[in-house]
Amino acid sequence: MYPEIFHLSFLHTYGVLVALAFLAGLWMANRLGRQAGLNADAVTNLGIYCALAAIAGAKIMMFLVDVRYYTEHPGEIFSLSTLQAGGVFYGGLIGALAMAAWYMRKTHLPGLLTADVFAPGIALGHAIGRLGCFSAGCCWGVECHLPWAVTFANPVANQLVGVPLNRPLHPTQLYESFSEFLIFGILYWLTRRAHTPGAIISAYLILYSTARFIVEFFRFHEQGNLWGGPLDTSQWISIALFLLGASYFVAMRRKPVAEPAHTR
Repeated sequence: MYPEIFHLSFLHTYGVLVALAFLAGLWMANRLGRQAGLNADAVTNLGIYCALAAIAGAKIMMFLVDVRYYTEHPGEIFSLSTLQAGGVFYGGLIGALAMAAWYMRKTHLPGLLTADVFAPGIALGHAIGRLGCFSAGCCWGVECHLPWAVTFANPVANQLVGVPLNRPLHPTQLYESFSEFLIFGILYWLTRRAHTPGAIISAYLILYSTARFIVEFFRFHEQGNLWGGPLDTSQWISIALFLLGASYFVAMRRKPVAEPAHTR
């Protein structure tokens, strides 16, 4: 793939696409926020704070998922490769949700409405970010011999993220990216229809957790599954988030339906 742009070693494709992902997600949140009548500055600030919390959360989860390795190699915690790594998305999502809960309480932003405003942007940004993963070679899949298998041959990708070279692999980065683009389309369509506050973020939790649970079966995990069981850490988190989203969907059936944001 193309881990570097224009052969500039300091300009990595992954970083460029992650920056683009953040801007696209924040733009979408601001657009939906204006339609919902939310304060534009508050939405922007929340997006920035959540991005910083997501970076920290992704790194922390990366350590927790592979704690044995980092315990045995403590010097790797602050190594260049670790600092350049994106981390674990679910850790970033949990960190962002925690920051959002604190900030919305502090600024009196309506929680469910604000979460609905951000959900499509999260999906859009993540879809673009996974294209960055594909360009860098990280988050690669297990070996396969299907017609759509991808083979990484650039030694820079191997140096940066350790992806095996010259072996056909499942393009799990693209599986997830395409899933997120589809989820974004569904969520954006839902914003144009009457819905109960919290429906959009709940739909995101259900749809993304389902997609991630499936993709994980085709993804390579050097540290293996959690506790040696049939599922990895991300799949257990997917189950928890699916149940959370589904539980709210059941509960919100008793609540009044809100008009779509663009009709307000």
